Amino acid sequence: MAAMTTRERFQRMFEHQEADRIPIIDLPWGSTIERWQREGLPVGADFRDFFDLDRTEAIGTDNSPHYPVRVIEENDQYKIHTSDWGVTMKDWKHAGGTPEFLEHTIVSPDAWREAKKRMTSTPDRVDWKNLEKNYPEWRRRGSWLQAILWFGFDVTHSWIVGTERTLMAMVEQPEWISDMIDHELTVSLALFDQVWERGYTFDSVLWYEDMGYKQNQFFSLNMYRDLVKPHQQRAIDWAHAKGIKAHLHSCGDIRPFVPDLVGMGLDALNPLEVKAGMNPVELKKQFGDKLVLHGGINAVLWDDVAAISAEMERVIPALKEHGGYIFSSDHSVPDSVSLDNFRRITDLAKKLGSYA
Repeated sequence: MAAMTTRERFQRMFEHQEADRIPIIDLPWGSTIERWQREGLPVGADFRDFFDLDRTEAIGTDNSPHYPVRVIEENDQYKIHTSDWGVTMKDWKHAGGTPEFLEHTIVSPDAWREAKKRMTSTPDRVDWKNLEKNYPEWRRRGSWLQAILWFGFDVTHSWIVGTERTLMAMVEQPEWISDMIDHELTVSLALFDQVWERGYTFDSVLWYEDMGYKQNQFFSLNMYRDLVKPHQQRAIDWAHAKGIKAHLHSCGDIRPFVPDLVGMGLDALNPLEVKAGMNPVELKKQFGDKLVLHGGINAVLWDDVAAISAEMERVIPALKEHGGYIFSSDHSVPDSVSLDNFRRITDLAKKLGSYA
């Protein structure tokens, strides 16, 4: 079979058909890229080109309240700054992981009402210059284009309000949480309607919605159905009305939610976090004809070539059957993974993922 573009491979996977090979993508930490540069990756090179991987491109918009962004403290190790969502956070410069969230502006329904007034869908919240510059090349080279929706439980608890505050409010003030998620999504969709109407179409929507942790979920199935699921359904329906796919990223163990996600018409699920309790082979058996599985390769093993090779040889043949699989780690690539190890892993993925 002749070599395909990334977009052609993704299209085949979403149609649950075979391609030349499975798509191979991943997301290294910044500190991982720094390590690879020390080990031979040219500075400024795109790691996707260096390893001959597939290319997805993200289109983002800004649905934030536009709170002032300023740097409070900065040195060689970290930067403390505020975000346009009114959060004070500490970012480590040479280590992977999420920021340390120090303080929040939106801490109550009253504070939310003030923030909500600032969240508008005016055209200046789209980076039109970036689209004008890069969109033609993305399409020319056959990349898969993803619109990044910014809404939901994960965005609300981690980037806007704070985890404990959000979880308590889901029990005590559920209407506040529902209103936040609803408005986040409303503004996000309105902005992407403008992007689409100007001719910058995309192939899927993707949103980040971490709903679980190791062997458990942040909330019950009933609470999920009451407070989170209706908004996810709206995002899926919006995507399908445009003839494109809906792709959800949720870390952690979310096994109780998967039947509902499939029932809503979700097209793809990532990252299938093995270390949290997800079992991608079992998911393939249960939902493989309806759901594209993306990930499921245990990141804990990636610094051990023998162990990860054995895992890949066990998992990939099952997951790639009849299409419907996108290769990646079950979260992201940590800086424990050397340049040579990553090359061996992706070379093996190409071999095991071939349909020739």
